Amino acid sequence: QVQLVESGGGLVQAGGSLRLSCAASGSIFSYIMGWYRQAPGKQRELVAGITSSGKANVADSVKDRFTISRDNGKNTVYLQMNSLKPEDTAVYYCNAELSPRATFWGQGTQVTVSS
Repeated sequence: QVQLVESGGGLVQAGGSLRLSCAASGSIFSYIMGWYRQAPGKQRELVAGITSSGKANVADSVKDRFTISRDNGKNTVYLQMNSLKPEDTAVYYCNAELSPRATFWGQGTQVTVSS
């Protein structure tokens, strides 16, 4: 089991940047790591994911603006968010998946983008 702690959220003006971090309590080497977000009244959605080998993918809605990366040595995953828009406002959650039956979530960090 791994515990995840997100940080780096906050309030930013449209066009600004934030970098979210997700620190794991143990090794994430074998995990697929992901960032999800959930806006009020909406379902949680996948924003970006990265495999254990470093292959990354991002949702079309954030393509060319968000970048996911991982540092296995630090057991940390990052989400660099640039050119933020008000519609990016949501609670962002870190996810670690070893298998469908072994998946873990962080507590979330709020990102608010003002217009």
